[in-house]
Amino acid sequence: MSNELEKDGAAVQSVDRALSVLALLARHGDLGVSELAAELGVHRSTAFRLVMTLEMHDLVEQTADRGKYRLGVGVLRLAGATTARLDVVQESRAIGERLAAAVGETVNVAILDRDEALYVDQMAGPSALQAYNWAGRRVALHATSNGKVLLAHAPAGRLKELAAGPLRSFTEWTLTDVRRLGEELDGVRARGYATAVDELEIGLTAVAAPVFNVEGVVVASMSVSGPTFRLPAERLPEVAGQVMAAAEQISSRLGWHRNENGRPLTA
Repeated sequence: MSNELEKDGAAVQSVDRALSVLALLARHGDLGVSELAAELGVHRSTAFRLVMTLEMHDLVEQTADRGKYRLGVGVLRLAGATTARLDVVQESRAIGERLAAAVGETVNVAILDRDEALYVDQMAGPSALQAYNWAGRRVALHATSNGKVLLAHAPAGRLKELAAGPLRSFTEWTLTDVRRLGEELDGVRARGYATAVDELEIGLTAVAAPVFNVEGVVVASMSVSGPTFRLPAERLPEVAGQVMAAAEQISSRLGWHRNENGRPLTA
């Protein structure tokens, strides 16, 4: 037990020192290994190993002046991902509130987070009394409308990775057959929206559409969800149109636009 605690303590110390290196480079611009070692109060070899590890992940890079290091492009990628998430939430709030008021049901915004959909914002409509708060919740991609949208537009091979293990069945209507799920995702891409009827929970129906960024990449999904009796099959096309229009407004605010043929630009 004591050996495990010592290892854990050493790992935490290494992480703390690595973060300190990033903070020092952010403050000073660029520093040499000896300078970093002095600032951290560690041996030069320890500072060198920290820098080499960070460099492997593109978090630091050498400057033209060999021996000096600065923050790398990996930091920009991490910051960009956070900024993109914040942009989606910021730009979708007012549009989502109008959609929720128009449809009368709950509106959710989700992003792809590894092999799940992460709900980042929620707006409740007038009919959604005491609505469950989905914000911050992660849900299965194959059993939700938001998840299907994100999976349909995910990088090639994501469905194969997801299908490496058995797909969980939440209800008798959950789509767990990989071939049928693939066909469903083809349909999502073709018609521009996804539905999930009683697939995550019996009595819950949802319709979702993709949100594109300036590069035509799907960065989020917006959905309307509510009780199945209030969102019957005959109402779904109308609601889908409203969701797609709202998602397109958000996409436009993120810099996305349609090409000359009137079709969405996609990656």
